Formats: sequence, C-alpha cells, structure tokens
Amino acid sequence: MTRGNQRELARAKNQKKLQEQGKGKRKDDLTVEQRKARDADLMREKQKKKEIAENQTSKTGK
Repeated sequence: MTRGNQRELARAKNQKKLQEQGKGKRKDDLTVEQRKARDADLMREKQKKKEIAENQTSKTGK
C-alpha cells in the first residue's frame, strides 16, 4: 500500500501548488474601478445590440 499513500501525497501536494498559483492573480492588470467601468461599457453595448435586433425583428415581423 505504499504506492497508494505516495499517490495521495502527490495529489495533495499538486492540489496545494495549484491553489497557490491561482490565488488572487488577474491577467488584465486593472484596478477594481477600471474593471467595473469596462464591464459596464460592455454590458451597455450588448444591450444596445439586443435592442437593435429586437427592433429589426419587430419591424420585419409586422
């Protein structure tokens, strides 16, 4: 059963390593305010596109 224990130890070690790698790292290097502003702009654009698409389908549907 040595291998079973070895496997469990390796799994725990790898799990710890993966947690340390992903902790609190962001790839975009933006502050919280910048990220919120960017996301808000994207959502506004998405909403405008949706409204335009709805208006066009309602015009062609009638």
